[in-house]
Amino acid sequence: MEEQSGFARTVTARAPGKINVSFECGDPREDGFHPVATLYLAVGLDEEVTARHRDDGEIAAELDDASSIAVDQASFPVGADNLAVKAALALRDATGVHAGADLRILKRVPIAGGMGGGSADAAAALVACNALWETRLSRQDLASIAAGLGSDVPFALFGGAAVGLGRGEDLAPVPLRTESHWVLIPASYGLSTPKVYQELDRQRERADVSVPAPQEVSPEVLHALLEGDPLKLAASVHNDLTPASIALAPELAHVIERTEEAGAHKTLVSGSGPTLACIAHSSAHAERISMQIRDELDLQTIVVSAPAAGASILPNCGAV
Repeated sequence: MEEQSGFARTVTARAPGKINVSFECGDPREDGFHPVATLYLAVGLDEEVTARHRDDGEIAAELDDASSIAVDQASFPVGADNLAVKAALALRDATGVHAGADLRILKRVPIAGGMGGGSADAAAALVACNALWETRLSRQDLASIAAGLGSDVPFALFGGAAVGLGRGEDLAPVPLRTESHWVLIPASYGLSTPKVYQELDRQRERADVSVPAPQEVSPEVLHALLEGDPLKLAASVHNDLTPASIALAPELAHVIERTEEAGAHKTLVSGSGPTLACIAHSSAHAERISMQIRDELDLQTIVVSAPAAGASILPNCGAV
């Protein structure tokens, strides 16, 4: 690899998207954040960030033309509004390094889809710039920076499966020994996470319901995932945000019903949506469900397995 100004010229890192197998949410705290108890699962659908050293100290993002999802170039944020840029700036502030980078982002995770694509970009940017700038922070140090960037960014760093408490950033790893299989259905539109939470608050206010901060995820869903039993998992998954997501995108209810008729054990809204995740029994079953959904509903599908590893440097690009 070419060297210049003491730094490697480019480093590429990848980080996984996620689904929330379980998501419980309390009423908003004084700081405005909702306390959650969620079961994160990293899936085999990655974002990639290639960090190229800049001598002028600037940090900017650009979209990789090879991205597999449709992205409006005109609205793609290239400055501090981009979470990957925020991550690089936060790393620089934390370490005092005087360096810049161009961040080329290859997107595969649906945008505003409830799968943490922006969080994966941030995690990949942290790992890539940590190697590019030779700041040599540990994974735990990077996680501390990640927690200040967004609730899902720490999980994208570690991947696998984990219980998330607090805002979701307080992680307890869940050691999985079995693989699960999923069919993802991205929507042609996005849902704003803050707007979904606002709708949830309105629904609870209208129903005069108060929900305390959850302290743990359901033991049933945790055991089902640990056992690798897709039928038990289908019977135990839950997402408190689903009614709010459906209120903002009513067509989701119809798609959920039709996908379960097509053979999915269960179809759930991932996070705040609108991406849907269908539980399959095996990889072959997932392929059959995917084909039927495409043929009968004319919807895009992505077959993935889980768990997936956390953010990492791609081969021949160094290590963190």
